[in-house]
Amino acid sequence: MTNADVLVIGGGAAGLMCAITAGRRGRSVVVMEGSNRVGKKILMSGGGRCNFTNLYCGPTNFLSHNPHFCKSALSRYTQHDFIAWVEEHGIAYHEKTAGQLFCDESSKEIVAMLLRECDTAGVRIVTDCDIQSIAFTGTYEVTSGSGAFAAPSLVIATGGLSIPKMGASGFGYDIARQFGLNVLATQAGLVPFTFTGALHEMMQRLSGISVRAAVTANGTTFTDDVLFTHRGLSGPAILQASSFWQPGDAIDIDLLAGIDAAQWLIAAKSEQPRALLRTALAKYIARALVAELQDHLWRRRAEIPLTELSNDVLREIGNTLNQWRIKPAATEGYRTAEVTLGGVDTGELSSKTMESRRQPGLYFIGEVVDVTGHLGGFNFQWAWSSGHAAGLVV
Repeated sequence: MTNADVLVIGGGAAGLMCAITAGRRGRSVVVMEGSNRVGKKILMSGGGRCNFTNLYCGPTNFLSHNPHFCKSALSRYTQHDFIAWVEEHGIAYHEKTAGQLFCDESSKEIVAMLLRECDTAGVRIVTDCDIQSIAFTGTYEVTSGSGAFAAPSLVIATGGLSIPKMGASGFGYDIARQFGLNVLATQAGLVPFTFTGALHEMMQRLSGISVRAAVTANGTTFTDDVLFTHRGLSGPAILQASSFWQPGDAIDIDLLAGIDAAQWLIAAKSEQPRALLRTALAKYIARALVAELQDHLWRRRAEIPLTELSNDVLREIGNTLNQWRIKPAATEGYRTAEVTLGGVDTGELSSKTMESRRQPGLYFIGEVVDVTGHLGGFNFQWAWSSGHAAGLVV
């Protein structure tokens, strides 16, 4: 039996941050990682450059059944704290869009930074650690294929269900239930949509085309790129909207975001009356998409000169451009989802320490908790902040 002060199950962003913070306090910490290396999701994130935080991170960038829960951790370890740490280690980075910060070189630099800090803090990391059982007998006893471990504090940083090929599982939820904690229903978040029937065939024909659009799901709108794929729709605006979508819902796509399409078409009719509708629309929309929309919605009107289309018809077409309503069949699911919505009920946890209210010494941090960030570095910041909060007290 190996004894320690703290056992951390999960060697991702949240688990490593917690381990480092606790180790700096002189605590003996063991990180138990089921795969062959720590930080796998960090390595693959941001196209291999790790969107490690966002300059404009705040509580409004997170979804939870309790939107106030994340405030304490985020305020006590901010994006600016993590940025200072990155700079201290000499890692060059840049802002891509809307405050998203990426490594100039590689996400490997972030993992290397965390491993150096673990080493300095005396953190022991055990990989390929297949956990077989967890028991509480005044202390937590964890039996694994790598041996037995015991500690008075146990931190669950196992992540959610997203991207199972990276080792994701529902193990953290199982542990929560084992100790009587409520676990809220989960679903894939930040994930592409799929379609069936004629819409699926349309998406296949448009595969590879990208447009800037405003996508609305259940009253929440995101304006960014939308990418047509052979399975459906992806791109930042779609991924963001997916976190607000429920099965059976439609989504609205404004293909001329920020422009009143009806007014613009009527004005274009006055300025270039002999121009074909498709020629006018080509200023903003890919010709292939115009062709699909005219077959799908406009009864071939795109081939008619503007002067031959009444203002009422142009308003009808403009409305479909500003509010193209379609109903996804589903999402691509956890296979490609960047995050998992739902998870351990925040009502079970202290927002200051991340400790279970009913099971002393048991902590949940990161994605396993019902706190999910928007796209753009917010989920990493939640990992850093929640891991730091628990590391201060374990």
